[in-house]
Amino acid sequence: MSDTVSEVKPLSIKQNMLWNTVGSLTNLGCQWVITVLIVRMSEDFNAAGVYSLAVSVFTMFSQIAQYRTYTIQVSDVSKENTAGEYLSFRLLTCSIALVVIMVYSVFTCRSETLIAILLFSLYKIAGLVIDVFHASDQVAHRMDYIGKSLILQGLGSLVSFVLIYGVTGCLELTLLVMLLMTLLVALLFDIRKTGKIADLRIGITPVKAIHLLVSCASVVLAGIAISSASSLPRQYLSFTCGDSALGIYTSVAAPVAVIQMGASYIYNPLMGYFSEAYADKDFNKFRRLMISAIVGILVVGAVASFGLFLLGTPLLVLVYGASIADYSYLLQPLVLCAVLTGAMWFINDLLIALRNFKATFLGSVGALVAAVLTMVCAQSAFGLNGVTLSTSISCLAGLVIMVTSLYRQLSRVRTCNEFGEDSGNVEDNACK
Repeated sequence: MSDTVSEVKPLSIKQNMLWNTVGSLTNLGCQWVITVLIVRMSEDFNAAGVYSLAVSVFTMFSQIAQYRTYTIQVSDVSKENTAGEYLSFRLLTCSIALVVIMVYSVFTCRSETLIAILLFSLYKIAGLVIDVFHASDQVAHRMDYIGKSLILQGLGSLVSFVLIYGVTGCLELTLLVMLLMTLLVALLFDIRKTGKIADLRIGITPVKAIHLLVSCASVVLAGIAISSASSLPRQYLSFTCGDSALGIYTSVAAPVAVIQMGASYIYNPLMGYFSEAYADKDFNKFRRLMISAIVGILVVGAVASFGLFLLGTPLLVLVYGASIADYSYLLQPLVLCAVLTGAMWFINDLLIALRNFKATFLGSVGALVAAVLTMVCAQSAFGLNGVTLSTSISCLAGLVIMVTSLYRQLSRVRTCNEFGEDSGNVEDNACK
């Protein structure tokens, strides 16, 4: 890592989206294969249930680790913080998140699952640290670095899982090796590449750190709420029906996750362009970006729905065995839920990019409240599909609140612009 930052030639929007999509899909595919192999290489669904539990617990508090600074970093058009400062802040928030995750796990999870939760959390935290490098790559319009890093992370994790779990059958040891492989990718690839385009020197003043902690707290709470809205129904299923039921549900849901992730691959590369269009008050460009993102999400959902309608059951049987065929009825409701979830996260991230933290918070809390109010009755009435139903309802609740707020914000800013007034920032320059 050098003290000087060199100029690199930026890629086009299409090139950036292509690299991000290829890398993200490869990483997602490898992660999905791991969820398949953990079932196929085990005697029952218990290991899959523990793995899913670790995923759910980490997801609930991952927003503390992220502190939603990826979106803030890529939309930081005024360059108020360096990449090194964002990296230092991410290390701080990841440490806080790890403590919270383990305290929560001690009081809510069985003792035999704690080591797996700890190691999985460290594994995912390593990826979140790498995300800071990726945000700098995106700002420089060099998402080929991101794509290659994600490919290396995905393949490294998959190979580690096959070799270690296949030989030992020990989930904890496997997660440890997956963590080490991710750290190697960071050291041997990301730091070298991103160091050419960004200042990665560690260090942030206490004043800046405290400012980010305080001013972005509402965004983090919103992230916890919106993540918990989907995680709590699954945890409730595990609590009432056991690890095997959760393992079955997660196994069927895994192929559908490509819809939500596919949606993020469409809109994530556009976030910087959204911020630029909003700052320039170029509402025609903003509208075109919105249409492109929404159409892309709907196309991904339609294609996935048709594909799973034709091939869903044979795919599940091929991957998991004949015993999973009885649960193929879960697929189509999960498709709708995934589309709603992807759309909700898109609007949520867009509001953050536009610094409307109040709307992000209110929409996320609304989603959480809806999930809590419906998950017990939904699971009692519809069984495993109740998880999907309560999650879908929570997404709709969050979308209504956030889309309404986004429309009001854009209308207000456009009106101010037409009359030559100073529109300012929605949240009084919060997080800046």
